[in-house]
Amino acid sequence: MTTLTDDSRLTVPTDLSLPPHVGRNCIAGEWVEARSGRTFSDANPAHPDQIIAEVADSGADDAAAAIAAAGRAAPEWEALGSIERGKILFRAAEVMERRTEELARVITAEQGKKLTEARSEVGRAIEILRFIAGEGRRLSGSTLPADEPRSMALTWHRPLGVVALITPWNFPLAIPVWKAAPALLSGCTAVIKPSPLAPLSTAIMVDILNEAGVAPGAINLVQGDREPGEELSSNPEVRGISFTGSLPVGRSIQQAAAPRLARTQLELGGKNAVIVLADADLDAAADAIVHGAFGQAGQRCSATSRVVVESAVREDLVSRIVDRVSDMVLGDPFDAQTDLGPVVDSSRLDACIRGVEGALAVGARVRVGGHAVADSANPHGGHYMEPTVLSEVPADSEIATEEVFGPVLSVIDAEDFDDAMAISNSVRYGMSGTIFTENRAHIFDALERFEAGMLHVNRPGVGAWPHLPHMGAKLSQYGAPECSADTWEFYTELRSACISF
Repeated sequence: MTTLTDDSRLTVPTDLSLPPHVGRNCIAGEWVEARSGRTFSDANPAHPDQIIAEVADSGADDAAAAIAAAGRAAPEWEALGSIERGKILFRAAEVMERRTEELARVITAEQGKKLTEARSEVGRAIEILRFIAGEGRRLSGSTLPADEPRSMALTWHRPLGVVALITPWNFPLAIPVWKAAPALLSGCTAVIKPSPLAPLSTAIMVDILNEAGVAPGAINLVQGDREPGEELSSNPEVRGISFTGSLPVGRSIQQAAAPRLARTQLELGGKNAVIVLADADLDAAADAIVHGAFGQAGQRCSATSRVVVESAVREDLVSRIVDRVSDMVLGDPFDAQTDLGPVVDSSRLDACIRGVEGALAVGARVRVGGHAVADSANPHGGHYMEPTVLSEVPADSEIATEEVFGPVLSVIDAEDFDDAMAISNSVRYGMSGTIFTENRAHIFDALERFEAGMLHVNRPGVGAWPHLPHMGAKLSQYGAPECSADTWEFYTELRSACISF
């Protein structure tokens, strides 16, 4: 395993081309500072002393002003109609495509994922925008039989109202897009609050939507942390809250929304398993596992964090995974040689270390990695965790049941298919489930028995296409799916009418 240490490779590039207003809030179409005048620093996780931008540190009053602006904009935005709103989103996709490299470089600079991964995220965001824009002509209801003569019955969708969109740092463009686009297409107006760990990517998204012609106040941006988030969750003018993040924060949002019966859409944690049976193609399984566990430094809700493997082939599989991981290059995410960039901040790095230490205490073995990158090989103090593979992990241990959200993979032994399914389903989360086998009966049994929302067979357990629901089961998801046409369940209310003539 190699770590790049050349100073020239661990610097924020000078050509980020940040718009001058990008660190501010956007309220009613105007870019403004936080009312308190406070700011926070957006830092480069590969070189934490380098500050990319100073960003508005908003309070509850900033969020309340944004909510009021969204309320004022709602009648005009709804009256525009879904076809015209779809045309605006198509234009936004064109603008985003022109600004792909700018966005990708900002994502890498503030979040730490490789530049190639950042470009892929921008591409996915564009695909989602275009899919949702096309729904402008399909946001329909039904015409139904009537019980009486000279009568008809029909249904249609109305926008929910003002919605709050609270987004995470791991996909700082794609997730904001898959919330903002359906909100706007449906006729809702919105306030979006990105994570303070990666705020600028979302700000550029709002800039693009404004450039494409979204009405002032239809999409508002409030930067900051807990204070604006609590206002967005509790303000009585907010009809729905869409949140992606941790289970504890999701629960607090649900508790804040429940007294006024506000609608919630919560995508929460994951502890995703890949089952590998003895008849599987072990090379294909190893490739998929390495991609799922260590892509984006393991910082995905659908990341492969557990491998549940039949004991008879465990060593054959682990040796293949270790061979691939041992060749990985850690370093500057802007460098084309890099396979693995930093995790997002020091708390995420600490969580990885604690997870490994806890695993060792219950008898797991480190097969590769297991440490933060040493200071001697990391002169800038970047948040680098070695890609880590643990074997002989007890199925009921903390490392096997709770999120680490970093490049740490646990390998758990299973006796057979039934045991593997039981282990896979033994956690409280249910985001993604994957199986590698050539046995068709086991494939279809697994699809029925997985307690997870997104399932994969003989392919990596991460990723979903824009037209498929992005969702989990159990404590990974509450409310409607995202990305697909099923998301209208959250952003719209159904109306019905009986008409006699």
